[in-house]
Amino acid sequence: MNDVDAGIDVSDDVEPMPEMMGCPMVDSRGQVVIHVARERYLSVVKALADEGYTMCVDLTGVDYSRHERTDLPDGVSGERFEVVVNLLDITHRRRIRLRVQVPASDPSLSTLFDVHPGTEAMERETFDMFGINFDGHPDPSRILMPEDWDGHPLRKDYEVGAIPVQFKGSPA
Repeated sequence: MNDVDAGIDVSDDVEPMPEMMGCPMVDSRGQVVIHVARERYLSVVKALADEGYTMCVDLTGVDYSRHERTDLPDGVSGERFEVVVNLLDITHRRRIRLRVQVPASDPSLSTLFDVHPGTEAMERETFDMFGINFDGHPDPSRILMPEDWDGHPLRKDYEVGAIPVQFKGSPA
């Protein structure tokens, strides 16, 4: 069975939809996507939790510094960074994605830890790899890289390098 037979929309187009909670909303391959302003991020997530979206299944960052932004709805201006959050409503079997633009001049966003405690490690990883800070996070330390590491490896301007590895038992 191919995607068309299964009723799956495989187009790259995003369909504009009415606003949700005052935020532009689109349909992307059958999933509702809300473009949330950074100032409203925490209040929208709290409202969605009250509506049944009680599980945060993913939170990550994206660096768009080397990509042209053509996927944003009218009224949303692209920034270098974006935080993407996927929420799940288990009771009603619904999923929703939030996209939040984060400027390079102030790469920070409110933490979701108080609403979704499971985001603790996801926010630390996003900080570690992209340098996006989560204000109010209980442990804003690195999680993947050593504490003294300089830079954020998933930023597009991060230099590619090599780390010498000494294998046990190999000649020096």
